[in-house]
Amino acid sequence: MTLEDDINSLPSLPGVYIMKGEREILYIGKAKNIRVRVRSYFRTTRAHGAGAPGDGRYAVRYLAGRVKRIEYIVTKNEKEALILEDILLKKHKPRYNIRLKDDKTYVSIKLTVREKFPRISVVRRIKNDGSRYFGPYASSRDVRDIVKFLRKLFPLCSCSLREFKNRVRPCLDYQIGVCSAPCVGLISEQSYAELVQEAILFLDGRNREVASRLKKKMFEASGREDYEDAAKWRDRSLAVEGMLEEQKVAGRPGIDSDVFGFLRHGGDAVIQMLFVRDGRITGARDFSFRKVELPSEEIMSSFLSQLYAAGRFIPDEALLPFPVNDCAAISEWLSDKKGGVPIRRMGRSVRVYVPKRGKKTRLVLMANENAKEALKRLLLKDRETPQGLVDLKTRLRLPNLPSVIEAFDISNIGGDMAVAAMVVFVDAVPDKTRYRLYKIRLTEGPNDYAMMHEVLSRRYKDSSGHPGLIVVDGGKGQLSMALKVLDGIGAKTPVVAIAKEKLTQRPGGKKTLKGERVYLNGAKDPVFLKEGSPGDLLLRRVRDEAHRFAITYHRRLRRGAVTSILETIPGVGPKKRSALFERFGDLEGVKNASPGELTRVPGITEKLANDIKKELSR
Repeated sequence: MTLEDDINSLPSLPGVYIMKGEREILYIGKAKNIRVRVRSYFRTTRAHGAGAPGDGRYAVRYLAGRVKRIEYIVTKNEKEALILEDILLKKHKPRYNIRLKDDKTYVSIKLTVREKFPRISVVRRIKNDGSRYFGPYASSRDVRDIVKFLRKLFPLCSCSLREFKNRVRPCLDYQIGVCSAPCVGLISEQSYAELVQEAILFLDGRNREVASRLKKKMFEASGREDYEDAAKWRDRSLAVEGMLEEQKVAGRPGIDSDVFGFLRHGGDAVIQMLFVRDGRITGARDFSFRKVELPSEEIMSSFLSQLYAAGRFIPDEALLPFPVNDCAAISEWLSDKKGGVPIRRMGRSVRVYVPKRGKKTRLVLMANENAKEALKRLLLKDRETPQGLVDLKTRLRLPNLPSVIEAFDISNIGGDMAVAAMVVFVDAVPDKTRYRLYKIRLTEGPNDYAMMHEVLSRRYKDSSGHPGLIVVDGGKGQLSMALKVLDGIGAKTPVVAIAKEKLTQRPGGKKTLKGERVYLNGAKDPVFLKEGSPGDLLLRRVRDEAHRFAITYHRRLRRGAVTSILETIPGVGPKKRSALFERFGDLEGVKNASPGELTRVPGITEKLANDIKKELSR
């Protein structure tokens, strides 16, 4: 069956289409009408000459010539297609779809208003527990500053529920004046409730009302001739008026909005996001995408679905700079998601649209202006070559600037559970999407050279797609092994090996550490790393990142092996294993414990304790 047959057999129904190349999935998209959407990638027009692909959209240029097969999955409606697309993107990670690398969960301020004495805390997840949530906020540092300032004004408790119930004397927060110690009865329930009410007004942005209440308390205290108390309320009132002046009103009070701007230049695109909460701008964030040739509306649509799929705060409305084909589906999907999240105004439909006039249009223009500045910064960054790369090229006598560096590290204990890690730095910055982990298949025991040969052979199967520099951990042996692999495929990629510090003994018995050495191909003597050199600092950072990535993976595998050892003992399941580790720390602690100590763990009988000791002693 040919590609043309695939296209002709596509249904005129909503769903997801999957474009495949020779060996991989290239692109996954959703559509209200699969047949119409996919055909738009491949049709020819006079404007582009006979045989020229498509309607001139960016996507056609690189997809039309690479796609070999097209598959599809039909759904009931656009909303189901949107959800299915998100699932497939996470599973397959197609090369040409945009990827939202920002996995940041925004922080909110939580007040446990259902409790007798509500507590305040900073959280990343909103739960359906009856508490009041304020936010979200893009910067956790800003949120903690807000809470710190808030507790100086209104000393609310912030300890955990367990600490609150078990405390018998005031904590340090009480001593420094940021908690009123309700846990030990140093404030009445009514007075504490007033603090909570004022804190809620503060967090709702009703600062004039907060200041008015504080001034009223000041005058009441002054009337009682309690001037010390009056001074306290005066200072709090001035703090609210001075630090929290009215923010610029950007929308209608009571409405939360996410406002988006968009700008692209060639294959680079920037989406700017403004957070408008309760009608006021509270923050901003930009997202950049490199080397994307998708149409702008598809970038925006995919961005929105990825942005809100991971449990983020869902606003009352999303304001877009231009329409996208599935606005209605995204709106319905977000409305469903919002209906199950405990926010201040539940049950409202979420609107996703392009504003036509008024303040909201000006907000979108503001977001576009910020996107323009973000794109300028992105392009300026491209023109600035990191000094570390320039220095590294000179120090290592490389033929070209090593814009892409791949580094390898082996981690094992006596050959046991040997693993390898590859990290990638692009323009001196880690690109974690290209990191790779390898389980060593070698079974002949500890042999670092053979392990390195295996990993490099698996990574570099042919002479294409190589970086500007390969870094391996080790000395001349590892360097020779890497060169052997590259020679076998006819590649001329520069390789260096970094050896650790060497302990040497001078005449007279004095021992000294000889610095880290870098072995180069064709050089008799190694290059010693310098302190403070930009190139050498970069090389160390690359090496250390590879080591960290490898050892983290190795520890995870060993932890799993340790778990399996305990759970092979009859009578020890996951709960008892966790209880043993919680009490004794690790497997060595369990092994060194006496049977009597083991029986103190809930569920461990005397017989089971003896079985554990017997099995671990083996």
